Amino acid sequence: MAHTDPIADMLTRIRNALKAGESIVKVPSSRSKIEITRILREEGYINDYKVLTQEGGKSDLIIELKYGPNRERVINGLKRISKPGLRVYAGKNEIPVLLGGMGTVVVSTSQGMMTGKEAKKLGVGGEVICYIW
Repeated sequence: MAHTDPIADMLTRIRNALKAGESIVKVPSSRSKIEITRILREEGYINDYKVLTQEGGKSDLIIELKYGPNRERVINGLKRISKPGLRVYAGKNEIPVLLGGMGTVVVSTSQGMMTGKEAKKLGVGGEVICYIW
């Protein structure tokens, strides 16, 4: 079944797994999902991830979720910003700051997928993909 917004589907699967207390999430893989997951790992929101290739050329992204010492969630929220029906772009001086810098903004730029802080540092704008806090 084809999804109209695969990134929103991935964020929803992560959100649901966190609410259920799961430790692993399995998501159909794509380059953009792998890049978002890489940012999640670099920012300390998840433990690790790996890509498993199946027969027929399809691959799955396995995400290992991270919890605190008393099983409290590290990711408190995920929000899709730019959607297929309404794309949201931000110039280099318009990149939003989430929760006074405590959250992460994921931006797709001409130089690849990166956090809002990295985009500001490099002086590039792009499509605001999602917020993570």
